[in-house]
Amino acid sequence: MTLHKTTTPATSPPRPARRRSRLLRPEARAALLFISPAMGLFLLFTVAPVVFAFVLSFSRYDILTPVRWVGLANYARLLTDDLFWLGVRNVGFYALLYVPSMIACSLGLALALSRPKPGMVFFRTLFYIPAVTSSVAGATVWSWMLQRDYGVVNQVLGAFGIQGPAWLANSDTAMYAIVFVTLWQGLGGSIIIYLAGLAGVPRYLYEAAALDGATPWQSFRFITLPTLRTTTFFVTFMTLIGAFQLFDQAYVMTQGGPGYATTTAVYQIYQNGFTQLQMGYASAQAFVLALAILVVSLLNLRLNRDSGVT
Repeated sequence: MTLHKTTTPATSPPRPARRRSRLLRPEARAALLFISPAMGLFLLFTVAPVVFAFVLSFSRYDILTPVRWVGLANYARLLTDDLFWLGVRNVGFYALLYVPSMIACSLGLALALSRPKPGMVFFRTLFYIPAVTSSVAGATVWSWMLQRDYGVVNQVLGAFGIQGPAWLANSDTAMYAIVFVTLWQGLGGSIIIYLAGLAGVPRYLYEAAALDGATPWQSFRFITLPTLRTTTFFVTFMTLIGAFQLFDQAYVMTQGGPGYATTTAVYQIYQNGFTQLQMGYASAQAFVLALAILVVSLLNLRLNRDSGVT
């Protein structure tokens, strides 16, 4: 008698990936539902205007007449616009003053405010208040304070026998006044970032350095600075981008003067677009400025990557 062995067909193993994807489908739909309003607003008020401005940069448009295609005429005109490139040079000079001052002052104040001393919370709040005030309001107040005849700054200098200059009416001092005001208003945010970075520095490194006889300067140089490389890169990156976009203080305090000493690229874009109604030319200026910011940001990223920060 021959026995026949019956074989059962092999059953396929379960597919957890498909089952997991089915479980995630309602969650994915819920996520899309929640982010769709924000994405819609972003597409409507950010992406669409950028695309429209890019198309507009190849045309001539003054709001009152239909759009007329001119090709690269706006960009060709931009190459010979001495006033726009003067604004770019002014922004470069402003950035050379503003960015290092921001890094040095914010790092120094963060080191002072990170100490466990009484009243540190009060001083942290005091330094952060300018960061949450309106830039226009702050620039207006400082315009009054920097007046030559009745400004508080010159009155204080006069009490010590020093005759203060016309800070905002002198082409030699106007840019320095704007650097000071923007520095005063932007310190709070950078201080908070550095305080967060300092909170992540291990305390045992300082303790080990102290046991080895390291001085405070050596601890700062060989422990604090290397540990804060990434933080410094972020502060430098954001401060540099903000420097190229200088507008509020130059518009409120000096109107680009005196003698175009404080005119900036963004101020020229505003003048051409909203004062002279040259929307196409202003759009071309805006995209050239955006390209310049991109190039400088990539160079900064490359330099920091070579130094081992990122």
